[in-house]
Amino acid sequence: MSQLILGIESSCDETGVALVRAGAAQTEAPTLLAHALHSQVEMHQAYGGVVPELASRDHIRRVLPLTEAVLRDAGAQLSEIDVVAYTQGPGLAGALLVGAGVACALAAALDRPVLGVHHLEGHLLSPFLSADPPQFPFVALLVSGGHTQLMRVDGVGRYGLLGETIDDAAGEAFDKSAKLLGLGYPGGPALARLAEDGDPAAFKLPRPLLHSRDLDFSFAGLKTAVLTQANRLGAGLQERRADLAASTQEAIVEVLVRKTLAALAQTGLERVVVAGGVGANRRLRERLDAACRARGVRVHYPELHLCTDNGAMIAMVAAMRLQAGLEQARADYRFEVRPRWDLASVGAAVA
Repeated sequence: MSQLILGIESSCDETGVALVRAGAAQTEAPTLLAHALHSQVEMHQAYGGVVPELASRDHIRRVLPLTEAVLRDAGAQLSEIDVVAYTQGPGLAGALLVGAGVACALAAALDRPVLGVHHLEGHLLSPFLSADPPQFPFVALLVSGGHTQLMRVDGVGRYGLLGETIDDAAGEAFDKSAKLLGLGYPGGPALARLAEDGDPAAFKLPRPLLHSRDLDFSFAGLKTAVLTQANRLGAGLQERRADLAASTQEAIVEVLVRKTLAALAQTGLERVVVAGGVGANRRLRERLDAACRARGVRVHYPELHLCTDNGAMIAMVAAMRLQAGLEQARADYRFEVRPRWDLASVGAAVA
């Protein structure tokens, strides 16, 4: 018997709600019926970054209207929902509490079970929502503002950590470098747009850990190198901003691509999934596609509108874990959130 799953995402600065129909059999792919998303970018721009308290308050304002919109778009009634899923972590504690509280209250009011979901698992499995979903096993590059990891993925809930950042994530390197260049928030997309007009070979910037014997990442030194170069340019920075942006982006992308290829060589796998906000970066897609095509490797991405945080990926994870028998949605409406939560530990049922 199929199940209708409502997913709620509120881990940071996007409020997402979605409705997914999960088939009874694991071989039957879940179907996205509708989703709605509100981004807080405009609200946080005045502060140059996310203000946690403002983020939490905005989630409170948005989550129920978005839920109503999703139900309306899907032609479904609130009473038809079978399971309510929500992001349990990682993320901002206050923001997570909003989604968790609303989800558990809604489930209790409907007398339906509830399920907490790992935010990064949502990104990891988000390409299964695309028109060209992957097949297990694959190497996954999880790359976002807060996380940069390479994972071996053998199935739902079967994740092995291959490498991760030891300091700044790739998204942080984009954002912090953009701030050094005087670009607005969010910095990553602004730097990528500026880089389109620049020369990626204009400045020789470091590629930290590029030749290390492991699959870990490090981007803090690159940020320092961008600061040093910007200081050297002084008053001439304005004229060379596009070149410095392009060179910065190229350094980040080269490390991501080379490490991903190394992970493929180490595992012997021939399929890659790229997920997370930085996965929308056009230069990363161009270089990774070209490198993998030359090696006969398939690359899968989520749809561009699902690269950012969204409720669809949360509902999808709940559906896939339920289908795989890894979860039993609970009717106990007490909840806790996990601002810090290791994805590699999510191999069994989520508490």
